[in-house]
Amino acid sequence: MARYLASCGRLLRENRALAGLRQSEIREKVQLYFKAQLDQYLDWLDRRGLSQNALATAREEVQDHESFMGINSANPIWLPVARFKRKMEISDADWNASLPRIATELRKGRRDMLRRVLEAAERLDHYSYDEAQTIAPSPLASPMPPSSPLGATVEDFIAEHSRQWTAKTIGQNRAYLNILIEFFGPDRLLGSITRQDANEAKKVLQALPASRNTKPKLKAMPLLQVIKQPGHSKIAPKTINSHIQMFKMFFDWAERHGYAPHALFENMKVAKAKNSETERKPFAPNQTSLIYKELTENTSELVRKDSHKWGMLLGMFTGARLNEICQLDIADVQKDGDIWLLNITDEGDENKSVKSKAGRRKVPLHSELINLGFLDFVKSRETGKRLFPDYNYNANGGYGRNLGRWCNQSFLPNLGIKEPGLVFHSMRHTVVTRLGQANVPEPVIQRIVGHARSGVTQEVYFRQGYTLAQLTEAIERLTFR
Repeated sequence: MARYLASCGRLLRENRALAGLRQSEIREKVQLYFKAQLDQYLDWLDRRGLSQNALATAREEVQDHESFMGINSANPIWLPVARFKRKMEISDADWNASLPRIATELRKGRRDMLRRVLEAAERLDHYSYDEAQTIAPSPLASPMPPSSPLGATVEDFIAEHSRQWTAKTIGQNRAYLNILIEFFGPDRLLGSITRQDANEAKKVLQALPASRNTKPKLKAMPLLQVIKQPGHSKIAPKTINSHIQMFKMFFDWAERHGYAPHALFENMKVAKAKNSETERKPFAPNQTSLIYKELTENTSELVRKDSHKWGMLLGMFTGARLNEICQLDIADVQKDGDIWLLNITDEGDENKSVKSKAGRRKVPLHSELINLGFLDFVKSRETGKRLFPDYNYNANGGYGRNLGRWCNQSFLPNLGIKEPGLVFHSMRHTVVTRLGQANVPEPVIQRIVGHARSGVTQEVYFRQGYTLAQLTEAIERLTFR
């Protein structure tokens, strides 16, 4: 008996098709789950109808499901995996052991449910004078509510994406979505929010004071009251569009995962202000020459700290973000063969962060930095851990807050070159501009400054990326004398 049971165990371990849920169990759960969703859609269709955009999206999704089944793919795109597992009480172990069968059946269920919705919608486009037809839901399963509450759905949305987002990004996106919650209320069902309601939310954004979160009096006011306060500048079009982009992402996700019967905020961004004074821009050649001269010669005695000098110079010659520079550890200055480089990473300190996966990168040090004595500066800091220990961490601005303030509020104004759109971050714009003007290929520039590479060639076929020698050759084309 022991030998027999051991043999069965080996078979189960070696053949996953024998493990997990039985096919009949999977199909029963899929049918029950999507029958409830179908009832929800049909009820909504009967009460309000579905927009042409929603129907077109449903048709496209049906085709996508067909394509994935045609190649027998277990890719979870368009599948409400997390919600299905939760509603049907399927453990992670059972799900994983049932792959790819369970993913395929879930895709079939979603496809066929959408087909039923589309058939019902098409019947409503015509009148029949034969036997009356109905779209009333059948009593096979108790229907779910028409949709889910806004507040609870926002929490599920953030929980799912928190693995990919940094703490700062989570806070920012939560703040955006809190505007929706404050306007509609946390218990408002997503299905009851119409496109007209979305337009009203957009109007609120356009009337929102830019100083709401910095002035205690405004911060304490309800949303609909604060937008009526006179004498305050409004948030910029770019900020409005950042809100709307997050609203759209949220509703797209909610519709795909069955929390809402439709998506919203498509094509609702506002036009950007022409020649916006707040739009960041690169420094002109005469301005970078002046900055370089002051940082290296200190003729006006504006630079009183080595951390200010080297923080600015690193920005000029690498295009790195403010926080990426100020959070550097001494160990992040490395040598690979004959090439000195900055290892920009979020490792080594729980407060260190990068904006995205592409932000983790190695940037060669320009020979000008080495000639100016940067490596000697690094050696002088060897007794500690951080390269710039005088830049303390701040929850709102990371490690870069103090250097940014010194640059924007003291250094640039005293040099006489402070103007709207010119800030520390303009160094990054300058590097991108100068490298482009020096005929450096765009994918190389993206690699240096930590932008995600775009296109199938770069994302799929060229994952290994450029060599340090290639990046060094590009960096050396920068000059600011």
